[in-house]
Amino acid sequence: MNRSITGRSGSVSVRRATARDAKRLTRLVRGSRAYEGQYAAMVAGYRVGPDYIETHRVFVAAAAAEGHEGQVLGFYSLVLAPPELDLMFVADQAQGRGVGRLLVAHMTSEARAAGLDRVRVVSHPPAEGFYRSVGAVHVGTAPATPPAVVWDRPELEFRIPTCQ
Repeated sequence: MNRSITGRSGSVSVRRATARDAKRLTRLVRGSRAYEGQYAAMVAGYRVGPDYIETHRVFVAAAAAEGHEGQVLGFYSLVLAPPELDLMFVADQAQGRGVGRLLVAHMTSEARAAGLDRVRVVSHPPAEGFYRSVGAVHVGTAPATPPAVVWDRPELEFRIPTCQ
C-alpha cells in the first residue's frame, strides 16, 4: 500500500526500500542528532545493508521528485515474527513535518494486512513521546544491553485494529 502526504514541504510518499537505498538509510541512522552524546554508541558502526532490506519489510518516505527517486526523509522496518517495529528514523531536517506520522500509519496498514494485532517497539528514550502521540501504549521497560546500550528503554506497543 502506498500512502502520501502533501504539506508545506511538498509531497511525500512511502515506497518499499530497495538494496540501492542501503547507503542512504545507513547515513540517516548514523547522522541522526537523536543519537548524539550518550546515545552515540548505539549507532556507531550501525549499517542498514542490502541483505537487511531484502530480508525485512523496509519502507522509505521520500520527497516526490519527477523522473527520479526523491530525497529519503525517513524509513521504518517491520519485522513480522515476532511483530516488532525494528527501526524507524526520520531525517533531522524532516522532523515536525508529518513524515513520522505517515510512516506509522503505513506501518499500521502493513501490520493489519499481515494479520498482526499488535506491534512491539523498544524505543529510543527520547522518542517515547512521539510513539505515544501516534497511539503506542507503554507496556514495560527493556533492560540495558551493554556495551552498546547502557540505559533501559521504554517498551511500547501499537495495537492494530482489525479494520479501518
